[in-house]
Amino acid sequence: MKKFAPYLIVITIVLIIVVVFVSLGSAQKMIVIKEGNLDKKPLPMEVNKCQDSFCGMVITELDYASQVIAPDGKTWFFHDHGDFVEWLKDKPFEKDAVIWVMSRDTHRWIDAKKAFYTVNETTPMGYGFGAYEKKGDGMIDFETMRLKVLRGETMRDPKIRKKLLGH
Repeated sequence: MKKFAPYLIVITIVLIIVVVFVSLGSAQKMIVIKEGNLDKKPLPMEVNKCQDSFCGMVITELDYASQVIAPDGKTWFFHDHGDFVEWLKDKPFEKDAVIWVMSRDTHRWIDAKKAFYTVNETTPMGYGFGAYEKKGDGMIDFETMRLKVLRGETMRDPKIRKKLLGH
């Protein structure tokens, strides 16, 4: 029994955390997913009402927000572009998803696959990628951003952060 006690404790703690997040989301009527978006257009996101589909945190700002729309019209919301990349990587509709990101320069929803990304911004989950409609110096394209997230080459890595910030 002593061998299993640590595992039981960890499982119990994880279950408690899950129950707390679910109950908070239910109590506050948080929006995690919307169905029926067959036009695949970006949906209005209300700050403090939408929940990030990957990490579960409440979306408190739209500066780095994104939306992923599946072919069946289901729409998921995210508050850091790195979150949608991580969340989407094992979905069967990954290649067919429509992705919208909030543009930092024009402050409107733009096609994530046509956006340009900075690599060293302070984002909600620390990935560091800001989306822009107009290309600037040092910006990367969508596929490069996606690969950097999947390889862990983000501001979350202290070595990468130091290299990007120059200190």
